[in-house]
Amino acid sequence: MNWERRVHLAAHPVAYPLVRGLARIAPVVRIPRVGVVVSDAALAKEVLTDPRRFTKTGPGSPADLWTPVVGPSVLLNMEGDAHTALRRKLSGLFTPRSVTELCARVADEPMKRLRDDLATGHPVDLVPAVRHLVGAVICELVGLDPADALRAHAAGAAITSAVRLGRPALTPHQIRRSKAALARLTSPAAAAYAAGDPATVPGRMRELGLTEREALGAVAAFVLTGTETLVSYVPRLVALLHDTGHLDRLAADRDRVDDAVAEALRVTVPSPVMLRSVATDTTVGGVRVRAGDRVVIATISAAKDHGPFDPEQPHPPAVRQLWFGAGPHFCLGMPLANAEIRAVLDAVLDSTPLTVVDRRAARRVLIPGYERLVLRRG
Repeated sequence: MNWERRVHLAAHPVAYPLVRGLARIAPVVRIPRVGVVVSDAALAKEVLTDPRRFTKTGPGSPADLWTPVVGPSVLLNMEGDAHTALRRKLSGLFTPRSVTELCARVADEPMKRLRDDLATGHPVDLVPAVRHLVGAVICELVGLDPADALRAHAAGAAITSAVRLGRPALTPHQIRRSKAALARLTSPAAAAYAAGDPATVPGRMRELGLTEREALGAVAAFVLTGTETLVSYVPRLVALLHDTGHLDRLAADRDRVDDAVAEALRVTVPSPVMLRSVATDTTVGGVRVRAGDRVVIATISAAKDHGPFDPEQPHPPAVRQLWFGAGPHFCLGMPLANAEIRAVLDAVLDSTPLTVVDRRAARRVLIPGYERLVLRRG
């Protein structure tokens, strides 16, 4: 059994075989207590790009999960003009210059430490290194000291860990725990917003015209979407490159890095499912759906069904960037995510040749990933 399959089964020993099996039955299948599962890439994009018929704010949608925790204005649970206006205000945070400057502030020190650790020739676990970087980015977003990086990551992970595919909403206990974890991040963000220093991200949001409520909602959205996805993806990317013999080749030919990153995103699918609610009676792939039905987009099947990892193969248009969404909700933070990915991968490639000497898949987690991925030079 290859390691990618082990990673998926360790996280979801029942749900993963179920979702992958549905893709072999039909592109659209209705499953009691789960919803209408869409496994085809073209149909997935049809759903994602049509907010009039398929919304993020109805029953079984992301709003059912997150609104009780983060409030009503967090991009993740918005539609229409309000959503468009908020995205427009936030777009100034993700210009190439802004992303480059932010990553330089937060990634230089932890990536230098990663290079130095690998250079010693001793075993180095990549997973905590990525957690530290992700936590440092969260600290930058909310105005925390970078020394709190691991605590910030833990707070974000505590929120996302409560989600389960078969449960459309959080329990009252999970809501209370998630709100407490989020408060540890939004409190310093509120202070940074009030101070108005444009050197901080909340201060920059104020400068861009966001209200305090919008700014704190944006911080919450970034924490929820950018915490465990990167901690899952980056070690899996390195493991895939190592296991297929591409790691040393990429170190010698950096022009191929973007293709390898995109192909590993297709294979690993850091967002394995996406949720929508049916807004009006309609059809998906010939299957009738009713207003209020929950649509589960099996991104994992839509992307993985195009074959094994091969950085030289072109992606069909329907699959391209599907893991970042599509339409009006395409991931606003994609440039920052790509910058974080490149920061870690560059540090790893600078340290080749490397060997994976130990690894363990994480068990019973929302986003499949490695609990440990130990590298050693040589």
